[in-house]
Amino acid sequence: MSAIGDFIGDQILGMKWLNELIGMGLSALGLDITSRVGGSAQFYLYDVIKITVLLCFLILFISYIQSYFPPERSKKLLGRFHGIWANIIAALLGTVTPFCSCSSIPLFIGFTSAGLPLGVTFSFLISSPMVDLGSLLLLTSIFGWDIAVAYVIVGLVIAVVGGTLIEKFHMEKYVESFIKSAGSVDIESPTLTQKERLVYAKDQTVSTFKKVFPYILVGVGIGAVIHNWIPQKWIETVLGSNNPFGVILATAVGIPMYADIFGTIPVAEALLAKGAQLGTILSFMMAVTTLSLPSLIMLKKAVKPKLLAVFIGICTAGIVIVGYLFNAFQYLFI
Repeated sequence: MSAIGDFIGDQILGMKWLNELIGMGLSALGLDITSRVGGSAQFYLYDVIKITVLLCFLILFISYIQSYFPPERSKKLLGRFHGIWANIIAALLGTVTPFCSCSSIPLFIGFTSAGLPLGVTFSFLISSPMVDLGSLLLLTSIFGWDIAVAYVIVGLVIAVVGGTLIEKFHMEKYVESFIKSAGSVDIESPTLTQKERLVYAKDQTVSTFKKVFPYILVGVGIGAVIHNWIPQKWIETVLGSNNPFGVILATAVGIPMYADIFGTIPVAEALLAKGAQLGTILSFMMAVTTLSLPSLIMLKKAVKPKLLAVFIGICTAGIVIVGYLFNAFQYLFI
């Protein structure tokens, strides 16, 4: 079983055969892949092709699953649960919904206006951009199953705990009045045929790919520079074990950025190879995907400053705690 798992992780998800093939191709063209330029070219081509191929298959698969969970059905599903179970279901539902925080906010507004508990809708809002099935498989392709599964689990924990805390604080009055007064109009979603589900999945794949691909190109480009041009000592000094504030720094740097999980993974891959600590890298990824500045600006239109500040504070605290925990137990994963 171990050999099969390694084969799936290395050759199917990791596509190491593709890296070797690109290396041979560049060498045949006269490029020295051990040089900085050649190494950068190999890293860039390999990661762009690998992430793009995996991304398209993953979006197609996840979008097909999404076709069974239109917003109206999701509202009804969440409405059946109460207490901590409602937060758990909302966080799990976030794993099969939009791939970035800006896409999740309209659904969050819809769920809130439908009268779902505020803490439940925030569990969804935290989980949706941070962890999804696509990120699980892409993380596996680079970091392996153990790190990928651990990342998804702690992401779900942050979503459940964060939503539960917001619920306990009774902050419903800090939701903008236009959302509370909007109410909910239940429109029964039509039952789709298998062909219609496939067409929906294909359209979603094309639409999401167009949005995500530029971030992949930029993210892989940054990763290639880190991997081949920035000295390892620099990375170790700033983000390695010798800097006790590395997690806080990575979180603070990640928040103003706007990218999705697919754009941050190649950067994380390069940082890990250069000696950055695992928890520091994961904190950076979580901050970028969950607390990006554009998504916070969008969310500010739906909630009042006090609720927004509580949301940012809970997420930031959770991300920092997770980062330090992963750093403390990094020896279990690497």
